[in-house]
Amino acid sequence: MTLDPLAILTAFGLIFLAELPDKTMFASLAMGTRMRPLYVWFGTSTAFIVHVTIAVGAGSLLSLLPDMAVKLVSAALFAFGAVVLLRSGGDDENDEDGAKTLTGFWPVYTTAFMAVFISEWGDLTQITTANLAATNGWLPTAIGSAAALMSVSALALLAGRFIAKRVPLKTVQRFGGLCMAALAVWTLIEAFTG
Repeated sequence: MTLDPLAILTAFGLIFLAELPDKTMFASLAMGTRMRPLYVWFGTSTAFIVHVTIAVGAGSLLSLLPDMAVKLVSAALFAFGAVVLLRSGGDDENDEDGAKTLTGFWPVYTTAFMAVFISEWGDLTQITTANLAATNGWLPTAIGSAAALMSVSALALLAGRFIAKRVPLKTVQRFGGLCMAALAVWTLIEAFTG
C-alpha cells in the first residue's frame, strides 16, 4: 500500500467539508464551552479514529446497522447533554459544583467519546470514508479522513473556548443546552423521516 498524497488530500477535503455543517461539530462546540476543550478533543478524536477504522475496514457492513435505533440513542445522548447544561445554568453555587464535576479527564473524555461515537454511526462522513477507501485505498483514506474530522473538532472547540471567554458562563450554558436540545430534536426528526 502506497501513501498517495492526492488520495490523502481528497479524503481530507471531502470529509472536512462534509463534517463542517454536521451535528457532531456543533456538539463539540457546545461541549467546548462547558468542559476542558483538550479533554473533549481527545474524546472526539478517539471516537472519530474508531469510526474511520470501522469505515475503511468494513464500510459495506454499515448499511446493516439499525439506523432508527442508532439515531434514537444519539438523540437521547444529546437530550441528556441539554439537561446537564441547562441545569448547570442556574445559580452561582451550582455553577461551581457543575464545573467541578465536568473537569476531570475521564468524565469529559467519556462524555465526548460517547456523544460522537453514537451519533456518527451511518453518518455521511462515515459512508463517504467507506466509499473513498474502496476506490482510493484504505491507508490514505484513513489518514485524510481522520485528520479532517479531528481538525473540524479542534476548530469547533477553539470557537467554543473563544465564546466562553467573552460571554458569561450562565449564558453560554443556556445557549449550549438549547443547542444540544435542538440537536436531539434534529436527530429524532432524522430518525423518523430518514
